[in-house]
Amino acid sequence: MAGPTCRGERTGNALFGRNQSAEIAALQQQLAAAHATIAELRGWVGQLRGAETAALEAELRHLRSTVDRSRNDHAALVSSRREIEAEVDHWRAQLVETRDLALLQEVGIYEYSHPLDDALAYKDALGALKQRIKDATKNDAVTCQVDWAVNGSVREGQKLARDMAKLMLRSYNTEADNAVRAVKPHTREAVKQRLTKARDTIAKLGTLMRIVISTDYHRLRLQEIDLTADYLMKVEVEREQARAERERLREEAKVAKELERERARLDKERAHYAAVVVKLEANGDAEALQRAQEQLAAVDDAIAGVEQRAANARAGYVYVISNIGAFGPDVVKIGMTRRLDPMDRIRELGDASVPFKFDTHALFFSADAVALETTLHQKLARKRVNLVNPRREFFYATPAEVRELLLELGDDHVLEYTDTAEAIEWRASDPARRAPAASALLPSDGE
Repeated sequence: MAGPTCRGERTGNALFGRNQSAEIAALQQQLAAAHATIAELRGWVGQLRGAETAALEAELRHLRSTVDRSRNDHAALVSSRREIEAEVDHWRAQLVETRDLALLQEVGIYEYSHPLDDALAYKDALGALKQRIKDATKNDAVTCQVDWAVNGSVREGQKLARDMAKLMLRSYNTEADNAVRAVKPHTREAVKQRLTKARDTIAKLGTLMRIVISTDYHRLRLQEIDLTADYLMKVEVEREQARAERERLREEAKVAKELERERARLDKERAHYAAVVVKLEANGDAEALQRAQEQLAAVDDAIAGVEQRAANARAGYVYVISNIGAFGPDVVKIGMTRRLDPMDRIRELGDASVPFKFDTHALFFSADAVALETTLHQKLARKRVNLVNPRREFFYATPAEVRELLLELGDDHVLEYTDTAEAIEWRASDPARRAPAASALLPSDGE
């Protein structure tokens, strides 16, 4: 038995040798050290995977749950926001703007829905329309359809529907009457839209009984709103025309009084020179007589001029004036007056209704001042300040632009012209307004 064992050892020594055995031993030591390191690391991992690791994992799971809930809440909020926006869009479509200020911002030149000659014609048309509305109220202003029973009776159901229809019609008529009372020319369309919304609301409320305000009756009430707005506008226009006519008559009366006073003065002066001529003829003073006759002839010419002015309603002065302090540097007023002294009219225009006096750029007499004024207004039509009322004679133009137009019409119209406005009161007042602010910026003596 000993023999084979000894042979094996010899065989091993012969196979590997001494150096190789040493290397194996070293590797085994390294392997043992590695196992020890692994065991130590496993210990550390075990410690790290202890209570703190479990808490961290629990917190991580809580955070993930919170994130999921937040995502769900965000999705819900987005969906809710979309629903709210859709609802807002729906109600915005149903909204009718009724604020006067907002409606006035959109106002344009008024167009009559039913053009008639005067306010009286509109009043008559409204009277006839109201009678038609009254007749329609008794007939088919509202309809309903019910075929179900109340307390087992179809007739009771139909009676209930008719009573509800009357109630709905009364509500609609109340809204329509309020609309007619409140309508103004610039709110006409908004008021009509509001009444149409009221009709639609009644139709929704009466869906079960199929209660509907008839289309023809609704059209009559809308026409009433149109006619009422037209009537109010026509009344305002006629009131403005009457005011302008009163102003014209007052101006004509002033002109007539001026001409009458001037004629009386000239008649008195003529009588004086006529008496002087008679005396000089009796005395035989030829030289003095000639001077007196010349003065008498001048008076006769003046009288003829006054009579011509009185007979010719188109003769007068055309003026170009401005008021920088009131209207700015690029606005002029072009008007006409038949006064003997046209500055009287310009001084009246610069009364207490404006903060500063007007500056006169041009003032010239014309045998047909009406035609000249009209021509200037037509050439500057696109530059009118007031596009609705042509009697407001203000234009967005400089005095120099008006002078160029006058030169185109003929040199005889431009006898004297001033491009620059003196605006003495405004120029003196403007620095005075700035003085307190400027002094407030200056350092005081103690600083």
